[in-house]
Amino acid sequence: MTKYLLIPVLVFLSQFSMAQDLSFYQKRVYTAKNGETLNYRILYPKDYGQGRKYPVLLFLHGSGERGNDNEKQLLHGGDLFLNPANMEKFPAIVVFPQCPQDKSWASLSFKYEGAKRTCSRPTGKKPGEMERMLKGLLKELEKTEKADTKRIYIMGLSMGGFGTLDMVYLYPKTFAAAVPICGGHAPELAGEYAKRVPVWLFHGAKDQVVSPDLSRNLYAKLKELGAEVKYTEFPEANHNSWDSTFTTTELLPWVFSHHK
Repeated sequence: MTKYLLIPVLVFLSQFSMAQDLSFYQKRVYTAKNGETLNYRILYPKDYGQGRKYPVLLFLHGSGERGNDNEKQLLHGGDLFLNPANMEKFPAIVVFPQCPQDKSWASLSFKYEGAKRTCSRPTGKKPGEMERMLKGLLKELEKTEKADTKRIYIMGLSMGGFGTLDMVYLYPKTFAAAVPICGGHAPELAGEYAKRVPVWLFHGAKDQVVSPDLSRNLYAKLKELGAEVKYTEFPEANHNSWDSTFTTTELLPWVFSHHK
């Protein structure tokens, strides 16, 4: 009798162990035509290679996870996609690139107007170095992996939240949905993607690093433009609103329900 009671416990422990083992994300390096490189980690769905194509989810980390170890970028969000239930319900190719220490995902500038922080894009629609690298990585994955090009998603937090919105602005035909967490963008540029990419914004009301006004103002503009947009603000959350975002049960069903 005891051995039968142990079976569900062992199954649970094996699933828990997998959920904690970030080594399931394989280490890779993307090399651009000019020789520049970008570290990334890639997680494949179970039964990958069985004759079907899979969604691709690109996740952009925050400034604290920059570097060249090809590990730190999994600190926030890595476990979410290793969760056995999520892997079962939402099989996907999940990619975590790592931004070098001295760079940023997006070519944006910021200024304060009183207590408010505003964001602008001084280079027009010209992509920056890291945005070109990310787009190149996606193109390579589309060629080399079993990628469903109608279901490419992008998520990111903090610096990666800004990067998520900037990628959507630059390449609105690429992404089927976007989730920027505690980020922001220039509302006056929202018309470039408002009717093309569904967006779910997340922010903490008490964020002392990135003003929630950046998400609030962008949400208002996207609503005005008739976009498919949602905004969730956590009343007690500071900058680490990603913790609450990752426990939002509707998050992944919403993301993976979209396609081009």
